[in-house]
Amino acid sequence: MENKPYVIGLDLGGTNSVFGIVDAEANVIVSTSIRTAEQNDVEVYIDNCCKALAPLIEKVGGIDKIKGMGIGAPNGNFYTGNIELAPNLPWKGIVPLSKLFHERLGIPVVLTNDANAAAIGEMTFGVAKGMKNFIMLTLGTGVGSGIVVNGELVYGCDGFAGELGHVIVDRSPEARLCGCGRRGCLETYCSATGVARTAREFLSKRSDDSELRKMPMEDITSKDVSIAAEHGDRLAQDVYKFTGELLGRSCANFTAFCSPEAYVFFGGLTKAGNLIMDPIKEAYEANVQNIFKGKAKMLISQLDDAQAAVLGAAALAWKM
Repeated sequence: MENKPYVIGLDLGGTNSVFGIVDAEANVIVSTSIRTAEQNDVEVYIDNCCKALAPLIEKVGGIDKIKGMGIGAPNGNFYTGNIELAPNLPWKGIVPLSKLFHERLGIPVVLTNDANAAAIGEMTFGVAKGMKNFIMLTLGTGVGSGIVVNGELVYGCDGFAGELGHVIVDRSPEARLCGCGRRGCLETYCSATGVARTAREFLSKRSDDSELRKMPMEDITSKDVSIAAEHGDRLAQDVYKFTGELLGRSCANFTAFCSPEAYVFFGGLTKAGNLIMDPIKEAYEANVQNIFKGKAKMLISQLDDAQAAVLGAAALAWKM
């Protein structure tokens, strides 16, 4: 390890950037964060990041103790080290983020998109440790994915392969508009925002009682749906049944191209537990080809939500 026992992990989000200095056993030794939003000049952003990192680096013995830095970011391209055309970040166009951090810190820097970083973290530190073929699905504001085949992430010819959240699952005229500009993408139904949209649709189309009717419809979140479902609210439970069935059918299709050992689910929606996992499993087994039945495990990530993205970015640095 050349007496370099630590790496830096950066989870770069549209609102906040969270840093951690991490050892090889997945211990976050020190951490900090800065605001990403409103920092329209990327050079100023890099300055602020380095100022925030300086005391952390000193606490672990200086930059000579840091092997490298890993970054998980929206639209991060592993091949180029660039963030490319990210819609929810302050900087537009192509941003050479790895190069900028390398020039400032003098250590190797590697970058990938946030869902791929989560998959690497799961393979290095989590429930997929030791697996060489699995699919990671992050169920948050959107649906992200990382596809691992033969122990390697699938990046494709351009670094952007594996966008399973943008597989079209609804081709009807009423299909939901996605942030990518197309209609009917999986993430418009199976993300946290998708669950809230489904709840609003059910409330509009159905007349049965629901505790969700006690709040303004536009204020309903996936957490509200989860709480109502746990209370035995039939409409809320049906929202999760609908969401899980669609996700399970989609996973049955994904299996056809890579036959994974497991699907690993991460993110806020997994807090619903069996309410969403049971319909996922049932729909998967009902729709997957016979040759694949009973093979893939359906697992929930056990990594701590607050640290998982940083650990994923750190794992990327350990793999350099």
